Amino acid sequence: MTRKAPRRTAQRILEAALDLFNRFGEPNVSTTLIAAELGISPGNLYYHYPAKDTLVNRLHEEFEAALAELLADGPRVREVSAAHRFVAALFHLIWRYRFLYRDQSDLLSRNRHLEARLQKLLLDKEASLRGAIAGLAGAGHLAITADEADTLARSMVVVLTYWFNFEYATNPREALEPAHADQALARGCRHVLQLVTPYMPPASRVQLPALDAVPATEDDAAEPA
Repeated sequence: MTRKAPRRTAQRILEAALDLFNRFGEPNVSTTLIAAELGISPGNLYYHYPAKDTLVNRLHEEFEAALAELLADGPRVREVSAAHRFVAALFHLIWRYRFLYRDQSDLLSRNRHLEARLQKLLLDKEASLRGAIAGLAGAGHLAITADEADTLARSMVVVLTYWFNFEYATNPREALEPAHADQALARGCRHVLQLVTPYMPPASRVQLPALDAVPATEDDAAEPA
């Protein structure tokens, strides 16, 4: 059997940081804690990432790249079931990097790099969702004006962006733990898709899949190993 090559230290540090940031909140995790989690010296960590913000920015770049690939699918949505899968995939990705959303206010207050990047991500999400809305409308699944489509896309972005903050506020001790991922994702999908249903004719509305079920993705909301 061919043995897998060991993961490089830099990647192991990123994975450990993501896990700890998600579990405890980025403001509560020090570089010393990350190094201790990996059993390496702080100096070894600083060799790869000179500051904690360097780690945060690198994780955000990973998230941006994955999100950009996913958002490209928005304008290709033509069916109601495809819209469900698309929204679920967005929630899965946001869940994987949920500290960026839960700790957003704190991060933005001290990280100017993220401030500019977040604004672009919001615009990109909105454009992708407008594309999905246009695709559904073109296929006869929505009866919606251009102004309504713009408002709907922005409303969907708001729910996508702040859903896990709402979940956290309602149950700070448990809501963002992996054991509760499926329920949180399902509730988020339901609320985003219900924004669309008033514009659906009855024949399309009945095509909505069970909103309590979340379509699986390749990562399936996986936590870092």
